[in-house]
Amino acid sequence: MTVRRRVAVSGVVQGVGFRPFVHALATELGLAGTVTNTGEGVLAEVEGGREAVEAFCRRIAGDAPPLALVAAVEHLPLPATGEQGFAITPSRDGGPHRTLVPPDTATCADCLAELADPADRRHRHPFISCTNCGPRHTIVTGLPYDRANTTMAGFPLCPDCTREYTDPADRRFHSQPLCCHSCGPRLALTVPGRPVVEREAALDGARRLLREGAVLAVKGIGGYHLACDARNPQSVTRLRERKRRGAKPFALMARDLGELAALARTGPVEEELLTGPARPIVLLRRSGPGPEAVAPGSPDLGVMLPYTPLHHLLLAPPGPALLVMTSANLSGEPIVTDDREALTRLAPLVDGWLTHDRAIHVPCEDSVVRVVDGERLPLRRSRGYAPLPLPLPVPVRPALAAGGDLKNAFALAAGGYAWLSGHIGDMDDLATLGAFDRAVAQLGAVTGVRPEVLAVDRHPGYRSARHARRTVPAAETRTVQHHHAHIASTMAEHGLDGRRPVIGVAFDGTGYGDDGAVWGGEVLLADYDGFRRFGHLAYVPLPGGDAAVRRPYRMALAHLWAAGLPWSAALPAVRACPGDELGILERQLERSLNCVPTSSMGRLFDAVSALAGVCKLAGYEAQAAVELEAAALEHGPAEGYAFALRREGGVLVGDPGPVLAAAVGDLAAGASAGLVAARFHDAVAGLVRALCRAARAECGLETVALTGGVFANALLSADCGRGLRADGFTVLRHRRVPPNDGGLALGQLMVAARAGDPGAG
Repeated sequence: MTVRRRVAVSGVVQGVGFRPFVHALATELGLAGTVTNTGEGVLAEVEGGREAVEAFCRRIAGDAPPLALVAAVEHLPLPATGEQGFAITPSRDGGPHRTLVPPDTATCADCLAELADPADRRHRHPFISCTNCGPRHTIVTGLPYDRANTTMAGFPLCPDCTREYTDPADRRFHSQPLCCHSCGPRLALTVPGRPVVEREAALDGARRLLREGAVLAVKGIGGYHLACDARNPQSVTRLRERKRRGAKPFALMARDLGELAALARTGPVEEELLTGPARPIVLLRRSGPGPEAVAPGSPDLGVMLPYTPLHHLLLAPPGPALLVMTSANLSGEPIVTDDREALTRLAPLVDGWLTHDRAIHVPCEDSVVRVVDGERLPLRRSRGYAPLPLPLPVPVRPALAAGGDLKNAFALAAGGYAWLSGHIGDMDDLATLGAFDRAVAQLGAVTGVRPEVLAVDRHPGYRSARHARRTVPAAETRTVQHHHAHIASTMAEHGLDGRRPVIGVAFDGTGYGDDGAVWGGEVLLADYDGFRRFGHLAYVPLPGGDAAVRRPYRMALAHLWAAGLPWSAALPAVRACPGDELGILERQLERSLNCVPTSSMGRLFDAVSALAGVCKLAGYEAQAAVELEAAALEHGPAEGYAFALRREGGVLVGDPGPVLAAAVGDLAAGASAGLVAARFHDAVAGLVRALCRAARAECGLETVALTGGVFANALLSADCGRGLRADGFTVLRHRRVPPNDGGLALGQLMVAARAGDPGAG
């Protein structure tokens, strides 16, 4: 019996070879019909024997291409028409767009084999790709996903590529970024005072310049990188000085895993991340001496492997096997993507530009991931992951969540899905605000979400909140407390529906508290509807606001003052403070001038780092904490410090005074900074366990969510996880969004935008 069905498939089904897959499946089963892209996904009509049609409907999800993520398959019976043959028909435009564009994907093994084969017509083609790899998210200009709606539209296919594109048996059948040497983008190398060279000469010239110690701007998939030979300390120092980078670590790109063997330790999870389709930067523990100028004072090296054919060609012999590959921007600003802007803004930073003529429509920074206890912990979710949707445990109204002011990433959501943007940057200049607006418009066009609710941080001075209100002025605005959002983010990515609260441990640098203080060392009993502050780190004065962040010695002195400990001239933090500033700071603390109280765990890490003489002045965010972790790791585990616990108005307060007193005593006795760092980490983990045990005893809760930027510290995160599990708790850590403010928007959505929720946030 002949039957006909309409099959609608939604999810990540465009740009992943789904229509060619449907064509092949229908042909295999002897079915007639058509398949097309629509604004909502892929639509097929199939006709044939009942068993064959039913097999098609089963296999369309189960046998989908490797890059596809099928969210739903809907079937509708239709009258049979007697149609013959199966065809891919032109895409259907119009109507709402709610299809899911895939992320950019690293070059696959098949394309790499062709890239290296002198007999292949794409030998050494810097833009080789197929249906299973290459640019997607960053080249899409509209939907449905067809070549005409990408930045490849300006490169007409040559006869050979046209033949592959239209051949159902070819690996590049309907591959939208398809191109070759004849019809694809072209490389160009620009060096001041020299003629511009193209194609192979551009590649050869770039590799020669890198070998000679030059700094190059290299145009990639989602923006420009600044590149230099990582094993040339003069080049690295020159780049660091030009970029005003201070001591902040650079990311590395290595030719292959073999280049990493002498530099860092890798396990199965790290190697899977390094070689997988997303290819993020992976933070790896150092295993021996390496290019110290790349990451001074850091226990880790941030490393990625090549993810574009151009990268593979650039790193191939005789090019350097290890490159610094850092975003082409100043710290906190959006990555440079425009060619004209690159030639002007990057001119003071580079000796040349290796570029090409394919436009980047969507900026996208490299993602950053680390591994803790064998589990992935994202620190920046961008290239390779954005804009993949995150399923939500409960439905939400159409909403925009603005995220935070630092490491901004916003989110759009409707129904059961949220779409997080890639990394935007710090919301403190016009360039970042403009990037935010463009990204909101682009993601809104892709998802079709029209926000009814705007979720923002409760901080009255947040630029992200003010700007988002101007971006969607008609939306109903709901504010969400910063640390509540962090905890809700952890709950959401683990699929918790919020019917039962969790013990949320939210440790970070700063967040606006409900009492007007700067929170950051919080234990909240929280669900999506609200929270109760169960415990926190004791308040200390934050002298001078941001000045104390840039000068950790000020936080050390503030903590000593709050604990009633003298400012001994023998202490490194006291010696680091200029004499005139020391007197001013003392009067400032005594009179509480410009000294907002803070419970921040991040600032306590700063204080102990300066107290021990590890980092007294910070050149980049979290430098003091990063270097304190490095000192603790170098020393090894140690016990000996403990926080005091007291109750204030029904809330447990963790007093760091005994920890600081013990640290001062150790230093006076000649203890190493590493011993102090190790004992401090152990004490913080002990405080977390004590507070969680107290919460369980009082409320019967067994699930702990660890969140906030402090838990990017792998040593602390691992110690807390092991200890809490030993105490019988279920421990939730971030696996899909960052614990820092890059994951804040997901929690804002869940608190503010749930369907039918009157807005407890």
